[in-house]
Amino acid sequence: MRFFFIIQGEGRGHMTQAITLSQLLREDGHEVVQVVIGMSPQRQIPDFFYSSIKAPVVALQSPNFVTDKNHKSVSPIKTVIHALLKSPVYLKSLRHLARLIDEKQPDIILNFYDFIGGIYHALYRPKARFVAIAHQYLLEHPQFTFAKGRRIDKWLLLLGNRVTRLGADGILALSFRYLPDVPHKKLYVVPPLLREGIRSLIPSNSGHLLAYVVNPGYGEAILSFHKKYPEIALHCFWDQKNKPETWEAGANLTFHSLNDTLFLEKMASCQGYVTTAGFESVCEAMYLGKPVMMVPVEGHYEQACNAVDAEKAGAGIAHDQFDLRVLTNFIPSYRDNSVTFKHWADSSKKIILSYLTRRDGHHFKKENPV
Repeated sequence: MRFFFIIQGEGRGHMTQAITLSQLLREDGHEVVQVVIGMSPQRQIPDFFYSSIKAPVVALQSPNFVTDKNHKSVSPIKTVIHALLKSPVYLKSLRHLARLIDEKQPDIILNFYDFIGGIYHALYRPKARFVAIAHQYLLEHPQFTFAKGRRIDKWLLLLGNRVTRLGADGILALSFRYLPDVPHKKLYVVPPLLREGIRSLIPSNSGHLLAYVVNPGYGEAILSFHKKYPEIALHCFWDQKNKPETWEAGANLTFHSLNDTLFLEKMASCQGYVTTAGFESVCEAMYLGKPVMMVPVEGHYEQACNAVDAEKAGAGIAHDQFDLRVLTNFIPSYRDNSVTFKHWADSSKKIILSYLTRRDGHHFKKENPV
């Protein structure tokens, strides 16, 4: 079967999920004929994506979140206004996407939470099956627990979900843990798509903490913490264009540009991990049995919900600041549930491919592998 990927380029999670799924599909005899990745001027698509996806890649301008001047909190109002002002650019991207799909004639269009992908399907109604896949769709599950308050943010987040999956034939919700499917919503709960390289890693403890921050503004918080506690060894990965690939900011603080191999190596050898409450890297930490502290990006309601869900799954704790002393104090009480999580995560190929590669297009019934 011929697959066409549309990927949101915000952060690294959707990209690494797409890389993993492309590998699983090729191993099963299928082909990824084209990849379109939504990009914005605020984000740089890392080199590892182009080298790992092993398919033709086209980057198109696509709506993304807009942050404040300090590159920390997300502004929903500015995000909407920016999308409206840039609509001529996004319409051009939409037409370009339509031409590519007409040219490649895929059997399945797989949308990794990109807004242009959902709008395309609603307007053009292609013959190919349209499947939406992302952790965000788990928010539509009746058993999901939302972060408290912020009703408008909740409504906007669910609206974003709806736009990215407009008219979808199926919705695959990546999850930290097993939950039953919801067939009447076309919603199917599936394991995370972790990179194959993580399965060969042997966890150890070299004494350092690991941090991953999407927004460069949070690098200042890391630097501030390091000044107070210079004795704590810390490696931090970020997306900062005006800094060298490796920046020694102090005797015990090193900043790294995004590098998938090095990141996993530092993850396997760390004593604890702090992140801005994304999905993918928290799963990797759970797989390796590493305690996690999640600090949701200010104004990013989705990440606040992720933190609640990850706490329920036993990943670690949530906090509102990059105070790594909270993490170091938590580490002695952390309960490692990596055996259960590995069993769930390692079933991803069987479960996800059994849905995607059904030529009759019918949905599958999943059994609890745990």
